[in-house]
Amino acid sequence: MISKLKGRIDAYGPDWVIIDVNGVGYHCFCSTKTLSALPAVGEFGELHTEMLVSQDMIRLVGFATQGEREWFKLLQTVQGVGTKVALALLSTLSTSDLAQAIALQDKAMVARAPGVGPKVAQRIVSELKDKAPAFAPADPALAKLQAEIGGPRPTAASDAVSALVNLGYGQSQAGAAVSAAMRKAGDEAPTEQLIRLALKELALA
Repeated sequence: MISKLKGRIDAYGPDWVIIDVNGVGYHCFCSTKTLSALPAVGEFGELHTEMLVSQDMIRLVGFATQGEREWFKLLQTVQGVGTKVALALLSTLSTSDLAQAIALQDKAMVARAPGVGPKVAQRIVSELKDKAPAFAPADPALAKLQAEIGGPRPTAASDAVSALVNLGYGQSQAGAAVSAAMRKAGDEAPTEQLIRLALKELALA
């Protein structure tokens, strides 16, 4: 099992890189975010890798961080998500964006990735709802907001998110702004205050 490569960048393609390790060139498929994080041809770079073995092929997939590799593996546990779709998701969304979209059940954000239709996006946010938190940085305010949005009764936070969505903001974007507002104003802040603070956060974004 090859789990890490460190060597000179030999060549780039639209979705791959060849890295020369002691005279052996390893061809690795990568997300566009990983490719953009690597140095120029001729310079030394490092990749965390996942080796995929099938009946007729052995492929290496490379990642800029271990976190990205773990998300790649997690995404492929969802039916309909293979290597191509997982890399498309990691090319379109950062790992923190993915975690946030799943936490807020924002299937529209997930569906922005090429090749991810509404049904697959719904499966991703539904099936990874309980698994994704282990792969994301802890954000107590966002976790509390997620619980409130899914709770039986409306709260000031969930009402604030709804108000921002009605103004045209995406649910993930609105949720992050309200989460930041809650950190500043406290858990007992009224809806109106959360909306004002969240709008300030969005204006600064």
